[in-house]
Formats: sequence, structure tokens, C-alpha cells
Amino acid sequence: MQDADVVVVAVPLMAVPDLPDGIFDGKIVVDADNYYPDRDGDIPELLDGTSSSRWTAEHLRGARIVKAFNTIKAPHLLENGRAPGTAGRIALPVAADEPDAKRVVMNLVDALGFDAVDGGSLDDSWRQEPGTPVYLADRDADGVRQGLAEARR
Repeated sequence: MQDADVVVVAVPLMAVPDLPDGIFDGKIVVDADNYYPDRDGDIPELLDGTSSSRWTAEHLRGARIVKAFNTIKAPHLLENGRAPGTAGRIALPVAADEPDAKRVVMNLVDALGFDAVDGGSLDDSWRQEPGTPVYLADRDADGVRQGLAEARR
């Protein structure tokens, strides 16, 4: 992992504070985690409205956090990638504070066969968390943009 430029973190959210200090410094970290209170327990900051990605960024200081791949089921990620321009191609929201890191992950999403939709900043990433219209919905790009706009807390 030391030579990796991009790392995906997909662990129960409660495990994020236990990840080794400094291991992600300077790396693009794709945050594919989701907060499930029944599994992860009550995390006061998240209950107060902080996005799980902002919370993750606070714990992985030095990493370049990008929220992506958290809205799709693993089998769909494996089986449903399609060529660009294919009708009904599934889109995935990508949220980050750093435009360069976001662009890298958006290109990765495309290379894996999905349309990437700009999901805004880490503070906006709550729009793609469990319970929102885009979560596990397999929408196309227009549908993801609509779902992000319709998300309510």
C-alpha cells in the first residue's frame, strides 16, 4: 500500500478511528463506508448532521478523502459496468473537497464502467448516504443528479 496513489477504505465506520495513524498521508482515500447506527453505534457528530465522510476525514488527517462507491451493491459494481454512452449506464456520485482528487476518482468510476456525477463537497456527501434517493438505486446520471437534489435530512 505504501506505493499506492489511491486506496479504498470499505470498513464498518466504527473501525475508522482504529486505522493506523499516518498510513494514508498524501494518498487519495476513497471512502466507500456507510454509517449504520445499529452496527456502528451512536456517533454523536453524525447524529448532529456531520457527513460520515467529513467525520472520516477528521480521523484520517493528511489523506485526500473522496466519497464514492458507497451507493452501489458490490455485485452490481462487479457485474453492471457498461461502455460510455450505453443507455441506462449506472451513475455513481463522487464527493470531495479537492478537485484533483475528485477528478482521479471520477476517472476511475468511468474506467470501471459507470458514469461519475459530481456530488459536491464532503459536507454535501450526506446526499449519497443510506436512506437517500441515490442509495442502492442504480440510477443513470440524470437520475443521480435528481436524487442528490431531492435528498432531505
